[in-house]
Amino acid sequence: MAIKYVHTNIIANNWEKLANFYIEVFNCKPLYPERNLSGGWIEKVTNIDKVRIKGIHLGLPGYDEGPTLEIFQYDPENLRVNSSYVNQQGYGHIAFHVDDVEKVLKKLIKYGGEKYGELVNQQYESLGLLTVVYAKDPEGNIIEIQNWKS
Repeated sequence: MAIKYVHTNIIANNWEKLANFYIEVFNCKPLYPERNLSGGWIEKVTNIDKVRIKGIHLGLPGYDEGPTLEIFQYDPENLRVNSSYVNQQGYGHIAFHVDDVEKVLKKLIKYGGEKYGELVNQQYESLGLLTVVYAKDPEGNIIEIQNWKS
């Protein structure tokens, strides 16, 4: 039996704004067509009456064809009422390897994100130097920004 990882989904309050954040900050690429899902089949899949889902898949940097980041917005909505924490059960964070962690963190903040933890440089004897920081996108989802140097 063949198995292949396909995508990670983020439920957004405003899918267009959140998708633009990932496009601008992390160089994700929009993969068209945009999704506008409704009808009996998606009601059965989601178990939500009269559901409408809008959004898009984003190609991830570093891959020509590979897993995608799926940004969806639901109607009716059922939005988060609490904050994300890095040790919360369930979806923890997504991670991006970048050339310059501080530069990308500044760009993330410029586009509405925020720093979550401290930026750290940690030397690992067998792996090299890790530069890493946790941050949040404009809707509170946690992102790890990292760089490894041997």
